[in-house]
Amino acid sequence: MRAPMSASLLPLLLASAAAAPPPAAATPLRWAEVIVRSHVVVRIDRTPPAPARPLASMFREKKGPRCLDMDDMAGAAVIAPGSVDFVLRSGRRMRARFGASCPGLDYYSGFYIAPTRDAKLCAGRDAVRDRAGGECPVERIRELETRR
Repeated sequence: MRAPMSASLLPLLLASAAAAPPPAAATPLRWAEVIVRSHVVVRIDRTPPAPARPLASMFREKKGPRCLDMDDMAGAAVIAPGSVDFVLRSGRRMRARFGASCPGLDYYSGFYIAPTRDAKLCAGRDAVRDRAGGECPVERIRELETRR
């Protein structure tokens, strides 16, 4: 580790002070102060390490309900291509599969669900909208269970 700059300047200042003639009685002493400030920048990569097993393969799909109550949805994420995974307040996980490809979901990493009169997201009726304005019609809803 390098010595701080102020420590490396100290011998130089002392040597110059010793070489200078003694001050006259009429001239006051003048001191100089050197302040060295430095900072350290630590860059942290924001991408998390890859999980040991892809998240999409940690679950097995089985038959699910036709509709999901929007009030029961606690969270959602785009994990597998062509689908959105929902976490319900009860802790259960559901996957809404789309009939057509939805490239906007992967690119913009966000989506909207338009509220309906009955406050449900139903397969064959409703769609998920990507942030660019594209629609992804929900073809079916599957329940997810953890693989062992």
